[in-house]
Amino acid sequence: MQCSPPGTYAGPLACLMQTIRAEGPRALYKGATPPLIGWTISDSMLMGSLHQYRLIIARAETGDWSGWRDDGKGKSKEGESKSLQLSLPGHFLAGLLAGQTVCFVACPTEHLKARLQMQTTGPKLYTGPIDCARQVVAAKGWLGLYHGFTGTLLFRSWMGVMFLSYEVILRGFSKYAPDMQQGTANFLAGGLASNFFWTGAFAFDSVKNRYMTDSLTKPRYTTWRSCARAIYAEGGPKAFYRGFVPGILRAFPTNASALFVWEGVMRLMGAEKIVEKND
Repeated sequence: MQCSPPGTYAGPLACLMQTIRAEGPRALYKGATPPLIGWTISDSMLMGSLHQYRLIIARAETGDWSGWRDDGKGKSKEGESKSLQLSLPGHFLAGLLAGQTVCFVACPTEHLKARLQMQTTGPKLYTGPIDCARQVVAAKGWLGLYHGFTGTLLFRSWMGVMFLSYEVILRGFSKYAPDMQQGTANFLAGGLASNFFWTGAFAFDSVKNRYMTDSLTKPRYTTWRSCARAIYAEGGPKAFYRGFVPGILRAFPTNASALFVWEGVMRLMGAEKIVEKND
């Protein structure tokens, strides 16, 4: 819906039904291979770098460079309790930097995914992700895989908003619902934070995807700015939010589950680390 000409689909349901009627249910999974591999790496980079940025910023804020955790529950080598509570601006900065860090893997992944998804009716341009990558490289060189990198950078920078809102919501739960289970709080906060993220970031995602799927041989857009201007000309600000409903419906369960699992694993690993240090 983001990349098709205006009027192609009356809405999300029409897009779903037209896709199934024209190409069958398997078409709903076009472009699944690049994210299956790429997002495994990029999400690991996102959460791993987020944790490290949180540590660095918390240590810089407190002036305590010996703590190894960022939630105030860690212990130094001497066994003394270290309070490394990260400020809200620190959470925003850590999320922003983590989002930008992951762009180096996310950009080519999303580029290939978007091109494969936009193969609708008629002859297929690409037989698969490898063929798609080969054609992109043949037309634009290896850097062609990073076509749309600036848009990806702007889009992923909204991770600062996501992880800031995630922390704000968690603190709200801690204050107003102190009996809530930690896993439940992580799940709900992750889902709600993703809604804040996508509400602001979706317009940038639209520009990024439209720019990425531009023709290799006869491109319409010279820069991501020209792409943004073209989208605006199609219908003003609303044009940037075509496809928003399925995007926001997907956001809550996927991000809520991801942060629930990540936080749970981090707590488990943290508990094991404390036992290991005490031993």
